[in-house]
Amino acid sequence: MNGLKTLMLLAAMTALFMGLGYTLGGSGGAMIALVIAAGMNLFTFWNADKIVLKMHDAREVDGRSAPEFVGIVQQLAGRAGLPMPKVYIVESPHPNAFATGRNPENAAVAATTGLLAMLNRDELAGVMAHELAHVKNRDTLIMTMTATIAGAISFLANFGLFFRGGDNDNRGNMLAMIAAVIIAPFAAMLVQMAISRTREYGADRSGAEISGNPRALASALAKLAQGAARVPNPVSLRNPAAASLYIVPAGTGRDNLFSTHPDTGNRIAALEEIADAMGLAAPAVRASVTAPRAGPAAASVPKTRRRASALDPLGRRD
Repeated sequence: MNGLKTLMLLAAMTALFMGLGYTLGGSGGAMIALVIAAGMNLFTFWNADKIVLKMHDAREVDGRSAPEFVGIVQQLAGRAGLPMPKVYIVESPHPNAFATGRNPENAAVAATTGLLAMLNRDELAGVMAHELAHVKNRDTLIMTMTATIAGAISFLANFGLFFRGGDNDNRGNMLAMIAAVIIAPFAAMLVQMAISRTREYGADRSGAEISGNPRALASALAKLAQGAARVPNPVSLRNPAAASLYIVPAGTGRDNLFSTHPDTGNRIAALEEIADAMGLAAPAVRASVTAPRAGPAAASVPKTRRRASALDPLGRRD
C-alpha cells in the first residue's frame, strides 16, 4: 500500500509539473516539462545519496575513526536484516540525523556532531534505528526525488512568470498562467510535506521495533526537538526542501498542512503506546518536549554522575 501511495504522489507531482509547462508553453511546454521531470527522476535515482551528502559536507567514518557510532549502526542493521550502510558524520552543532540512498544496498546514514554530543548510547541507537527504518521502507529515495521535483516546479513557475509577464498578445491566458504560477508550487509543497509526515510515523514505529526500545527514541526526539529549535541548521536555511530529510524539523513540528514533520509530542505519545503494547515498563519520569528548567540541583551534579554523550559513554571527557 505504501508503494502505491508513493507512486500516486510522484505521479501527482509530475502532473503538476506538466500542467505548469502546458500553461506556460502549451502542448510543447507540457512535453518539455515531462522530459525534464523524467530526467530529474532518473538523475536523482542514481545520485540521491551523493546530492544529500555533498550538500552537508558529510565525511565518511568507519570502525577505526568512530568505532562506537559505527558499531551501533552495524548492530542495528543486522537486527533489521539490512546490508551495512555507509556511515557519515556532519560537523555541525545543529542536532539532527538523516538517511539517504536509492536502495538498502546503496544507503548511507548520517548524524551531526551536535546530535552525537547530546544523546546517550540508547538514544543514539533509537535515532539510527529510525533512520535505518527509512532505508528499509525505501523512504529515502522517494523523499529526495519529491523534494527535487518540488524545487523544479517552483523554479519553472518563477521562470515562466518572469518571461511571460509582459506578453500582451496572450492576455486571455494571463490569469490562468498566474494561477498556475501560484498554485503549482504550493500544491507541490503540500504533496512533499504529506509524504514526509506520513513516513515519519512509519519510521518511528519500525525504528522502535528494530531497536526494541521505543522510549529511548521518544527521549531522543524530545531532546532533538529542543536542540533543533535553538540551533539553526544552515543547510535547511539555504535549501528548505532539505528539511523533510531530517528526523526532527528545524523548528517546532506541528500536524498541519505546512509542516514537514508530525508534532513531536504526538510522535512521543505514539512511541509510548508502542512501548506499552510491547509490555515495556514505564520509566519513573517520561520524556517531555518541554525543556527542563535549569537549577542549582542540576548544576551541582558531579561530572562523574552526569549522563555521557553517545561518543563518550564512559564519561571520560571533561
